[in-house]
Amino acid sequence: MQNKSIAVHLQCGFFIIVLDLRLTKLVRGCREAILNCFIEIPMARYLFPLLILLNLFGCRPSSKGTDVITMSVLRGPSAIAFADWLRTPPSIEGKHIHVRVMDSPDLVQAALIKGETDIAVLPLISAVNLYNKGIPIRLAGCPIWGTLFMVEKATPKNQSLYLFGQGTTPEIIARNYLDERQLDYPLNYAFRTAGEIAQAILAGKVDRAILSEPFLSIVLRKDSCLRISADLNRLSEKDSVGFPQTAIVYTPSLNGMRQELEKALREVCEKTTQAPRETIHVLEEQGIFAPGSLTPESIERCRIHYLSATEAHTSIREFLELIQHYEPKAIGGRLPDASFIPTTP
Repeated sequence: MQNKSIAVHLQCGFFIIVLDLRLTKLVRGCREAILNCFIEIPMARYLFPLLILLNLFGCRPSSKGTDVITMSVLRGPSAIAFADWLRTPPSIEGKHIHVRVMDSPDLVQAALIKGETDIAVLPLISAVNLYNKGIPIRLAGCPIWGTLFMVEKATPKNQSLYLFGQGTTPEIIARNYLDERQLDYPLNYAFRTAGEIAQAILAGKVDRAILSEPFLSIVLRKDSCLRISADLNRLSEKDSVGFPQTAIVYTPSLNGMRQELEKALREVCEKTTQAPRETIHVLEEQGIFAPGSLTPESIERCRIHYLSATEAHTSIREFLELIQHYEPKAIGGRLPDASFIPTTP
């Protein structure tokens, strides 16, 4: 009788384990499906609360209880700012920061939504959009203060201005620049990304365009007929810093580490600007950029300068108000509250 009871308990236990594994796969599968809808289908915003519930109750990766803090950064100026951490990851309160370099803002957003990253470096408007849709993140600060320039041939044959990122920061900043100066270039949106515009310039198909680093440096190096005709990064004549193009956000699990995190963020950004050649060497060594694609001038034009959310509070508000004026839906239809942008250190 005792052996039979043990057998029954073992069978029940096995059934519970199998059921738990199947439920875990089901929850994970549902979350993946809803995430794909959220990214690709605008109407799927109605499913967003369900996605949050699945994140809260479903099985997902977490750094709690581990010795690793995961950080996701975009390939580009963000990766440049944190080059030193790619080679020498720092530790905060005994936890190592592991930096992952991603190729698009969508991938960084997905990592935040799915709970796969503790820190993310992404466009400020993308971070605000996520926060306004219910993702629990908080702004640490801003490391990149504008990388947008107008470039053109010495004698442009085509007067059109080619833009990328329609409805996002590059296009909005360009439109504001043109409006402020009452410039009436015909706008062309034939190319989706800065990389596509750079290729078109080098192929002789584009004479005037808005570009960002590192693509700006690439075309300037390969085509001596090109020149920088405008710096779009100062929103006013009195502006000496630029605009908060990029944000560093973190999840609630790191609330207690905020001060130590901000100190580390400031130090790594300072090292990048103080040792540009070493930074370039690290980025080429790690395979983030091709050899010869970056120069010290490239890094200077990235305007890497870490300011905490409290230090940059006014600049952040002014920039987001500008975005709201041109494209409210880019930030989720409203300005974020103090829970996202802290007002005290």
